[in-house]
Amino acid sequence: MKDKEVIKVIRPFSPSIARVKIPNELVDTLNDYTDKVVKDEEKLKNLDHGKTLEGSVTQELKLEKDFIVSSGFSKFLSDSVFTWIKLSESKEIKSFNLMSTWIVRQFENEYNPVHYHSGHVSGVGYLKVPKSFGENPQKKNNNYNGKIDLVHGTRQFLSESSFVITPEVGYFYFFPHYMMHTVYPFNGTKEERRSISFNAKIDDETFNVYG
Repeated sequence: MKDKEVIKVIRPFSPSIARVKIPNELVDTLNDYTDKVVKDEEKLKNLDHGKTLEGSVTQELKLEKDFIVSSGFSKFLSDSVFTWIKLSESKEIKSFNLMSTWIVRQFENEYNPVHYHSGHVSGVGYLKVPKSFGENPQKKNNNYNGKIDLVHGTRQFLSESSFVITPEVGYFYFFPHYMMHTVYPFNGTKEERRSISFNAKIDDETFNVYG
């Protein structure tokens, strides 16, 4: 991994955020997997993780262990986190231990309320995005429809308290687990906003669930 080519460290406030390009073939693999699960009623029922998560969305699908490893997704996550911590904090972590990962299928008027995650590090990547998230009623320029808002602390001099991200297919954002965040609803389209998230521990073998 050539660090400067694939990862960008962003520091809008004290904790850093990382933006990483997802390989195109991995985006396709994750989308193909999700489409197959959605068509399989029995598997869909078993993998629907929505009742244990915060989102008010159509589906939140837990990824199967074998697929996480064979697809290369777990390696993508661990490599990205190792690089992010090294560039951001000048530290070498010893292990990345994935706790859980899931697909979020969000449609018109659905949303994710303000919440935080478990573990040490979390993140979200984008697999499908509508052509338009619709307009707000007053047609303002600062349209938050369909965007994710990361929140940390309070507004201070020369330091923002939130960082708004416009989803783009093929980009993954990493952040500390405790960082509050919310996803705004969108309108005017029947298209899907599809994302993938995870929780992980670093340097804690107790939670080495996926290897």
